[in-house]
Amino acid sequence: MPSEAVREAIVKFMPFSFTIVNNFSDEVKEVERRFVYTTPKSFLELVKLFKSMLAKKYTYLDDERTKFEIGVGKLKDTEEAVAIIEQELVVKSVEVE
Repeated sequence: MPSEAVREAIVKFMPFSFTIVNNFSDEVKEVERRFVYTTPKSFLELVKLFKSMLAKKYTYLDDERTKFEIGVGKLKDTEEAVAIIEQELVVKSVEVE
């Protein structure tokens, strides 16, 4: 985990999500007259889903960071090239005069 704050947020989210599911299952029980159960396997599936989504997000953010670093590198190269061209322009403008 990146930080303790993120870990704490995840720890708080898991029971919250199961509370919502249990509330919804009560609603389904009233409306549909059928039971919806939450089991330990449901919890493990939620953790598995969360881990896969987190891995995808890390991959996406890493790719975006790489693109950003490449873009910044190109901007620096362009800045250096423009500085050289400006110097050459100053020299050539003196020659023209």
